[in-house]
Amino acid sequence: MLILKPNCECCDKDLPPDAPDAMICSFECTFCRTCVEDVLHNVCPNCGGGFEARPVRPRSEHRPGVSLTQRPPSDERKHLKYSRAEVADFADMVKDIPPGER
Repeated sequence: MLILKPNCECCDKDLPPDAPDAMICSFECTFCRTCVEDVLHNVCPNCGGGFEARPVRPRSEHRPGVSLTQRPPSDERKHLKYSRAEVADFADMVKDIPPGER
């Protein structure tokens, strides 16, 4: 099940479960759209993959056990383990390669 992380791992912006600007990579690294576009250049600094919009988990229980109240978001904040300079160097290295070809 998708872990809904509560913050952007780059700028620490709050990203509630229904945040329209939450972006994730295939490993569920979570960033805000501004950081993905302006800082990371669509390159996950952890895995090198690209990003997609994070799905919104339904608030209401339309099926038993499947809703935000039954499957709450994580409250564990994550932060990059790389410096901004390391992130920029890594993004520069692979940003011109389409995500599907990385």
